[in-house]
Amino acid sequence: MNCNNCNMCKSADKRLEKFISSKDVETSFHRTEKQKTKCGFGLQGVCCRLCANGPCRITPTSPRGICGANADTIVARNFLRAVASGSACYLHVVENTARNLKNLGESRGIIKGEKTLNKLSSLFKIDSEDNYEKCIKVADKVLDDLYKPRDQKMELVEKIAYGPRIKKWKELGIMPGGAKSEVFDAIVKSSTNLNSDPVDMLVNCLNLGISTGLYGLTLTNLLNDVMLGEPVIRMAPVGFNVIDEDYINIMITGHQHSIFSNFQDKLKDENVISLAKAVGAKGFKLVGCTCVGQDLQLRGEHYQEVFAGHAGNNFTSEAVLSTGAIDLVLSEFNCTIPGLEPIADKYKVKMICLDDVAKKANAEYIPFDRLNQDEITNELIKKAIDSYKDRRGSVEIDIPKDHGYEKSLTGVSETNLKEFLGDSWKPLIDLIADGRIKGIAGVVGCSNMTAGGHDINTVELTKELIKRDIIVLSAGCSTGGLENVGLMSPGAEELAGENLKEVCKELKIPPVLNFGPCLAIGRLEMVATELARELGVDLPQLPLVLSAPQWLEEQALADGAFGLALGLPLHLALPPFITGGKLVTEVLTEGLKTLTGGHVIINPDPKLSADELEKIIIDRRKNLGLKEVEYSYSI
Repeated sequence: MNCNNCNMCKSADKRLEKFISSKDVETSFHRTEKQKTKCGFGLQGVCCRLCANGPCRITPTSPRGICGANADTIVARNFLRAVASGSACYLHVVENTARNLKNLGESRGIIKGEKTLNKLSSLFKIDSEDNYEKCIKVADKVLDDLYKPRDQKMELVEKIAYGPRIKKWKELGIMPGGAKSEVFDAIVKSSTNLNSDPVDMLVNCLNLGISTGLYGLTLTNLLNDVMLGEPVIRMAPVGFNVIDEDYINIMITGHQHSIFSNFQDKLKDENVISLAKAVGAKGFKLVGCTCVGQDLQLRGEHYQEVFAGHAGNNFTSEAVLSTGAIDLVLSEFNCTIPGLEPIADKYKVKMICLDDVAKKANAEYIPFDRLNQDEITNELIKKAIDSYKDRRGSVEIDIPKDHGYEKSLTGVSETNLKEFLGDSWKPLIDLIADGRIKGIAGVVGCSNMTAGGHDINTVELTKELIKRDIIVLSAGCSTGGLENVGLMSPGAEELAGENLKEVCKELKIPPVLNFGPCLAIGRLEMVATELARELGVDLPQLPLVLSAPQWLEEQALADGAFGLALGLPLHLALPPFITGGKLVTEVLTEGLKTLTGGHVIINPDPKLSADELEKIIIDRRKNLGLKEVEYSYSI
């Protein structure tokens, strides 16, 4: 196959696009073109294959399935199943993270975030002077909540959520019980010939969103801070230029950073480095891909010796492997795409999975064992060395060193952003009140190939928002796309509106702030909560909007359900397979406004989407009595 002449999906990252077109491999960029024809029933969400009478497809002449389910029932059932699946993924991550923290306490390991540990201990009312005992008790609090039956409400929700939101959730009857039980019963509810009430199923999605957000996102971040070190704001390189062929390079993919913390720490050991030098390498480097790379980037200050930098998001990973400079792929969760497998075979790259939920067809599975972490680490090091020896010299190495940026602002968190502002949110609130910053947009979530092309909608929408003096906070694979086109690097302020540009120059920050992985959506929630608390308002009153323009997976839908439960407007470039259900669509786009305060906005056009989000921000400014600002477009 001569890929120079292939039809390819376009990317906002033109250097990436050029590199992929030069390689003789098939990637997601090529398969996107081959998969252009979509199933219309699937797009609308009106296909049901839950029983042997199906698959049933709803049409104007056949408005009900064989069992009698109508379009709204089928759409809501499919949507609830997707949100439940996404929630389960995040709960898997927080469960493992809590178990890793408990193991750290029991084994008396290294605590890298004592400040966060003390914060959690105070929040959970844990009375102990011993930090290791605190780790165990914090972990047990999280695990106890996850394992409660559905009719027992999770206790930590009221300790970590915002008071006015808790009151609203109680009014709506959506306070979650044991999170794993909630997922279990959501699957039951959406099974054949059970629930047929679309509104009830949509409300159930909000319930799942709360436990997803507060546990799978917010608490996962804080537990990781204890084990892996708290984020530090710094400048760091991004893109393919972070890869150095003189090292044994290990590409990491997934979301469960704490699973390989022992491994990454051991790679700094002089005795281990000497093993690499013995085979001709300078040492070991971890190359970030997907959200776990974003998380390592967030904490990169603590791992400068071994973390090379973040190369790119999920659909960049195939190209990273195609450089020939990667010697081992280490994965422990999604977004480890199956398209890596034939490229790994072609370039003789060893693939290893540490969690069987992420097992790839050609990968070796090494079960993560908390009691024998040193043995697993030693085995991984040996396999990385063996792979380096076996493949180097027999494969071509082609690293596009002109890809990416030498300086990109990373490591922003809810804690250090406040510290940066003088340990107070008042400077940011004052900037918003004065209209120098019109409002805040969280541009979050995944990268996909169909909303205009790879990262195109995300990048164009972000440019439109900052041009309107709306500062952007990003978390997820969207961040990987934004930083690889320079929107988090010096000079990006020139793309902002005059007011925001001036603010960025004064503070020496870009107009887009990097909060890290999709898990860091929980950090954005903490920022929003602290701003609302400072102003004495509820979250739906803030001049704050959310956009997941290129959402990809079921996890993103669970994230979205959290945003809606928080009462925030949520923009999507592509509808989440709901348009075949008129009632479902009306509830999500309009009806929720009177329930939680949030609603879904669906618009594939970046400029028109920015218009709508800006209007929401300006309306909320007016309602808060803030300084009047002008629209950036003609109404």
